Amino acid sequence: MKGFNRQNQLFSLCGLNCGLCPMFLNKNCPGCGGGEGNQSCKIARCSMEHNGAQYCFQCSEYPCEKYDHIDDFDSFITHRNRKFDMEKAKRLGIDAYNAEQAEKANILEVLLSNYNDGRKKTLFCVAVNLLELQELQTVLREIDRKPDMETLTLKEKSAFVAGLLQDAAATKNIDLKLHKKKR
Repeated sequence: MKGFNRQNQLFSLCGLNCGLCPMFLNKNCPGCGGGEGNQSCKIARCSMEHNGAQYCFQCSEYPCEKYDHIDDFDSFITHRNRKFDMEKAKRLGIDAYNAEQAEKANILEVLLSNYNDGRKKTLFCVAVNLLELQELQTVLREIDRKPDMETLTLKEKSAFVAGLLQDAAATKNIDLKLHKKKR
């Protein structure tokens, strides 16, 4: 959208953690307001009409009707925590929120670089989005404690790590599958 640019490419205007999205990581999307972002985004247009708010929570009308069903379905990235993440960013402050997201992005990089067998990218992205930082750090410690990790094949390592993430999610009743809208 012409004239819509944002400094923070990792956390979108509407609460998506773009920096943890497979499309962003593959360089197929510049993130929210990267100059080439979603040209038809109604929320970006709304931001421009409301004095260029960098995050919807900064708008006096937030949450508006655009948020009524915003977390119902996913795209390339999970949408389930958008309202939660917006409130968290508002409560912590954007700098602290971004610092936490940067740590999560580092964890995602470790998972993708060392344990992705070519079939786990989406699972890892969803898990890093939906699990809390402390839970992800616990998973990394469990990986480090596994004595025979170096002797496993990449497929076995990938399955082991996926199982740890699934177990961590199950304790919080979190489903690590994208919820796509049926067409």
